[in-house]
Amino acid sequence: MHCYQLHSPCIPAAYQPALTLEFARNQELDYRDLLPGTGLTAADLAAQSLTPAGYLRLLHNLATALPDGDTAFLLGQTLLPGHQGPISHALLQARNLGQALELLLRYQAWLSPLLAPHLMRQGEQTLLYWTDSCVSARQRTFLVEMMMAAVSGMARWLSGQRLPWQYSFNRTRPAHPEQYAVHLGSQVQFNAYLDAMAIASHWLEQPWPRGSEMGVQMALAAAEREIGQQPRRSLLAGLYDYLHEHIRQSPSLEQCSAALGTSPATLKRHLAAHDTHFQAELDQVRTHVTLELIHNRGYSNEQIAAHLGFHDANNFRRSFKRWTGLTPSVFRSHLFQLQASE
Repeated sequence: MHCYQLHSPCIPAAYQPALTLEFARNQELDYRDLLPGTGLTAADLAAQSLTPAGYLRLLHNLATALPDGDTAFLLGQTLLPGHQGPISHALLQARNLGQALELLLRYQAWLSPLLAPHLMRQGEQTLLYWTDSCVSARQRTFLVEMMMAAVSGMARWLSGQRLPWQYSFNRTRPAHPEQYAVHLGSQVQFNAYLDAMAIASHWLEQPWPRGSEMGVQMALAAAEREIGQQPRRSLLAGLYDYLHEHIRQSPSLEQCSAALGTSPATLKRHLAAHDTHFQAELDQVRTHVTLELIHNRGYSNEQIAAHLGFHDANNFRRSFKRWTGLTPSVFRSHLFQLQASE
């Protein structure tokens, strides 16, 4: 599995970084003031590539220059479909929201290089939720706001209407939540266990006015020729996906490192560079799978314990409280209290 990492020069400056610099210019900033520490130079920007660490620094510089509470939301609204060549052309011609979200996941290295998107069915809802690709803890809130605004703005533009998303944030309620209401609407929940956007699943099939299946397929053929053997996801996203797919087998560090094409020691070192470790990544996946099993299958604690490979339900309960700070019963009562808008 070929993955990019924090210091891989994998983000073309002509893509999202260029949109970030253009946004800064529209805010009457000198874009050159955002370049220190990014690895970019003002000369021939279009020919350069940025590392995820450099892109994070670029966004940090922007947030420092524009500390207003709506900067992440306003920037996000400019990012999708974006200027990612044929990938963006495919998004522009998506038949519906479902296809657009599939493209977002498939081409996350270009459309969402810092946060990894995932889809989850939850009863009559579909959730788009985000885990780390290459994120520093102090910038996570900015990035989550940015990407939720990006997807919301894209869906509103391409569908021709404001879709009834609900938003949950894995953060405490901010002192001034007005910007969330302005840019995302009133259906916003804090102190949640996922950074997620939820919508009634029937919206995924509603046709979009610009939709063209032939146009999408032609754009994707061009995209695949252009991308070639470039990595499709980050190391953290690749690890998350492998753990999620094999969670019933309780995958070990050794098994995961082999799947990712590295040694256990190297994987541990790479995870440490992202301020995480294997057990934390495994527990995150177990928490998310527990959420799926509760909502989609109505599993009891005993059934969840068996699914995740625990010896018994008590062992699962103790572990779950360590992961989340809550017992499974309390956790059930807190999950996504908002109901899907029809």
